[in-house]
Amino acid sequence: MGVNNVGGGRCMIKDRLCHKKVLIVLDDVDHLEQLKTLAGSHDWFGEGSLIIITTRDKHLLAAHQVNVMHNISLLNSDEAMKLFCKHAPQDNRPLEDYQQLSKEVVSYAGGLPLALTVLGSFLRDKDINEWRSALARLKEIPDSDILEKLKISFDGLKLVEKELFLDIACFFRREDKDKAMRILEACGFHPVIGVKVLIQKALITISYGLFDMHDLVQEMGHHIVRGEHPNNPEKHSRLWKKEDIFKICAMDATTELDMIEAIRFEYSSKDQLQRHKHHPAIVANTKNLRWIDWEGDLANPFLSNFPQKTLCCLRLNNSLQRQLWEGYKLLPNLKTIELRSLRNLITIPDFDGIANLEKFVLSGCLYLEEIHPSIGGLERLVSLSISSCFNLKRFPPIPKLQKLEILSFTGCSKLFKFSEIQEENMENLPCLDFDNRRKEVASYIESCANFFVNCWRCCCSNIPGVEWCSQEPLAKNNMKTCLRDNNMNNIGLQFCLRDLRELDLSYCRLGDENMSSAVWELPNLQKLDLSRNKFSRLNLSPLRLPRLKCIDVSCCKNLVELSDLPSSIAVVIADGCKSLESFGDISNCKWLWKVSLWRGNKFFGYILLDSMIQGNASEDYFISFIIEHQIPKVFIGRLFRGRTFTPRLPDDWYNDFCGFLICVVVNQMPYPDIDIVIKQEVDEDSLFELWQEPNEVIKPEFDKCTTYIGYVSFGSLRHTGF
Repeated sequence: MGVNNVGGGRCMIKDRLCHKKVLIVLDDVDHLEQLKTLAGSHDWFGEGSLIIITTRDKHLLAAHQVNVMHNISLLNSDEAMKLFCKHAPQDNRPLEDYQQLSKEVVSYAGGLPLALTVLGSFLRDKDINEWRSALARLKEIPDSDILEKLKISFDGLKLVEKELFLDIACFFRREDKDKAMRILEACGFHPVIGVKVLIQKALITISYGLFDMHDLVQEMGHHIVRGEHPNNPEKHSRLWKKEDIFKICAMDATTELDMIEAIRFEYSSKDQLQRHKHHPAIVANTKNLRWIDWEGDLANPFLSNFPQKTLCCLRLNNSLQRQLWEGYKLLPNLKTIELRSLRNLITIPDFDGIANLEKFVLSGCLYLEEIHPSIGGLERLVSLSISSCFNLKRFPPIPKLQKLEILSFTGCSKLFKFSEIQEENMENLPCLDFDNRRKEVASYIESCANFFVNCWRCCCSNIPGVEWCSQEPLAKNNMKTCLRDNNMNNIGLQFCLRDLRELDLSYCRLGDENMSSAVWELPNLQKLDLSRNKFSRLNLSPLRLPRLKCIDVSCCKNLVELSDLPSSIAVVIADGCKSLESFGDISNCKWLWKVSLWRGNKFFGYILLDSMIQGNASEDYFISFIIEHQIPKVFIGRLFRGRTFTPRLPDDWYNDFCGFLICVVVNQMPYPDIDIVIKQEVDEDSLFELWQEPNEVIKPEFDKCTTYIGYVSFGSLRHTGF
């Protein structure tokens, strides 16, 4: 009986198989419509039927509501060797001649059955010299049959997903996922959904927060970029191989490089880039470059001549540039600038042509003293991080940065020396009449102070939303007197950024005079880093941080008191604060779940632990408490040596107990990884082995250990699937 159309085929399958127990294998499915046509739903088949579906796309199984999904693992070494030998039998050949070569083939294939089958079949009738030649060629030119079969998954991607995969394969394998995602987002690839698709297609994985993929899948990506023109890098869309970059540097300066979209170069002392220094064609002649990540010195015209209206991301590291470019440059698509260890940099360019900049990072620019005032007009800026710029003295007001979420000034101590406002600057302040008062005062304050500042006596302000005073005009020179006599009290560390989520002022040598005069209005701040500063007391109540969740005051060696923590606080890191004596009253801190006092004052720590366990966090969360040299008495005599501990729980453990109280003692700082596994009883033969407790009770040496106390509520384990 023939089938004339898809609908007729569906009806035939349902009618003939709905009462039969069947085994059906649907192999290499790549479209959802195939599943709907051949196995539409459970009622198409009789009770007890088994439908096995293989696919490269996990999403198809989820969309079709498949009952059980199983990831097929790569073959281990023994399995891979057996499969390879099945397709490449050695017959009567001497085993020792082929054993090592077979291991090299198996290692190259990386447990991938497809590669083992193809290579085994290819080498089946070859002699030992041909094996050696084939292996040498594979290291430079991958097998086209393997790559073409792997490429089936790539061909099924949408254009933006293909671009995303090629970027990861060429630039971001084994790199931090979050950092890479920010670059990919800046390039307009919408990576959140795209990465999920690539994972479902088994093209990439995420392991320990890093992007990864099979070696042969990466080779496929490289082959797609370089395959048609392996010896002509000017025709590649992406450049990451040094030899390719050197070739382009050696080309004529008029060479067109319109194909190049992205470049990554890491310079080392062995690279002879200096001989190509006067050939800036690699950037100056590119018309479609969207991102560049360059480590090492650059040719002088490298950036000054480039017409990069398509540029989305600029990352420079360890360059000797004194400036990036002169004057105004229109870069409408540039969203990320990262400048690290540009030790000779003395000026930051005009930001007016970079209106869409979202992230600006400046680190280790030792001679830089000021930031161009146009940075204050970047209305789309979300993240601003300046670190280890030890000579930075002036930073302009940023009243328009209302989308700013992350602000960091790590190690920029000269920015906060308000007491160093020079007397001669005061004398040069012009006499003010009422008509010019607003403009002149605002200009003066912006030139001599930092961030958002107020002169409270005369009510002059550059804080957004703060009105000018309506008092009588200032008397002649009254403003000079105000600033001279009260600059420490009236010009302070002040912020007014409503969307700010993270603020980092570590290594800034902030003292009591800075923090006591600080006036902050940060209603959405969640993370505050004030570590390695000089203040002795920190009262958080005047700072108005109602949503603060994490504060880090590590290595504030003079800190005696940390008080008035907001009720929202969840994490306090105070490692190395040996003078710390009090957290104040934390009875209102019901969500405090982590306190770290490593190398700190241990004498008041357990008062904190008791208060933490009484809070709301202990009900559905867990408690983490770190302290040095001391162990609660309740644990003395109950500590055992070893990496595992398996107590037997009573049958009604979940109803009668609220959680686990755990003490871990180690002789080094790194936080231990703790896994809690709850198993039901197994058969009687293995019962003793499962619940056996160690016999060796230990008495720790208090002066050499760090104590980690953790409380894990059973409520926090509800979704762990035990």
